[in-house]
Amino acid sequence: MLKQWNEVFHRYTNNPDAAKLILRVVFGGLMLFHGVAKAKHGLGAVVFLLESHHLPAFIAWGSFIGEIVAPLMLILGVMTRYAAAIFTFTMLFATYLVMDGKVLALTPQGSWALELQAIYLCGGFCMLFLGGGKYSVMSEFSSRR
Repeated sequence: MLKQWNEVFHRYTNNPDAAKLILRVVFGGLMLFHGVAKAKHGLGAVVFLLESHHLPAFIAWGSFIGEIVAPLMLILGVMTRYAAAIFTFTMLFATYLVMDGKVLALTPQGSWALELQAIYLCGGFCMLFLGGGKYSVMSEFSSRR
C-alpha cells in the first residue's frame, strides 16, 4: 500500500521543469521589487555604499541591469543561464557592499544578518546551474538538453 502511494506521489510531483519555472519566477519576481524601488526612489543609497568603499558612483547604474533586466529575463526564461550569472554577480557585489561586520552577526530575531543575501545568492547559483527548463521563452538557449 505504501509503495503504491509512493509511486503515485512520485508520478505527480516529479517535474523538474516546473521546479525550474517556480525558481525563476519567484527569485526574478522578488528581485524585481528591489529594482523597481531603485527606479522609483533613485540610486542614492547604492551610491553612498559604493563611495564608502571608495568605488566610483557610476557602478550604481549596474544595479538596474542586475535588478530589473536580469530578473525579467529570468521570469520569461530568456537566456536563463546568462541572466542567472548577472543575478548572481549582482548578489555577490551587493553582499560585499553590505557585509561590513555582519559575516558572523545575528539580527535581534536570531537570524543571520546576511540571510537575505545568502538566499538570493544560492537561488542565483541554482538557476545558473539548472538553466531555464522547457517552460521558458528561449529554452534552446537557456538550457542544455
